[in-house]
Amino acid sequence: MSGLYLPHVRDLWVRPALAALPQELNTLPRMQGVLGIGNKESGYRYLAQTNPAETAKGFWQMEAATHDDMWRNFIRYRPDIQAALLRILNGAKPDAARLVDMPVYAAAMCAVHIYRSKDALPAANDAVAWAGFWKRNYNTESGAGIAAEAVPYFREAMEA
Repeated sequence: MSGLYLPHVRDLWVRPALAALPQELNTLPRMQGVLGIGNKESGYRYLAQTNPAETAKGFWQMEAATHDDMWRNFIRYRPDIQAALLRILNGAKPDAARLVDMPVYAAAMCAVHIYRSKDALPAANDAVAWAGFWKRNYNTESGAGIAAEAVPYFREAMEA
């Protein structure tokens, strides 16, 4: 399913992203979730949506509006997360365009997005629960994604 070798995505982008964030965000379930979300959203093939009318960016297909809202209404009130993300950006401004050219930043933003959720994270190795979590909290109830169709993408991420 994945365009890129998932162990490389995990080891080169997701693990460094989580390691840079506050310790409570660096967990096995969150790592599997972030890896699975990217796998489902883009298959690690697309850095931008193929429909030019859409604005989702990066392998984790985060909307520019979501990125900006997270900085405006969540990250700015959490100095530890803000400092971690600014370190990852290494002098670049927090702009949605960085979701395309800085995959560690994009993975970190995905991790923060799911941290912002009010739902508890699913357990590690539970692809069905992660697919449901993705649908409710990342794709959203009004999004086009279907949780049952996402299960194989999360399973593949968990087996990487």
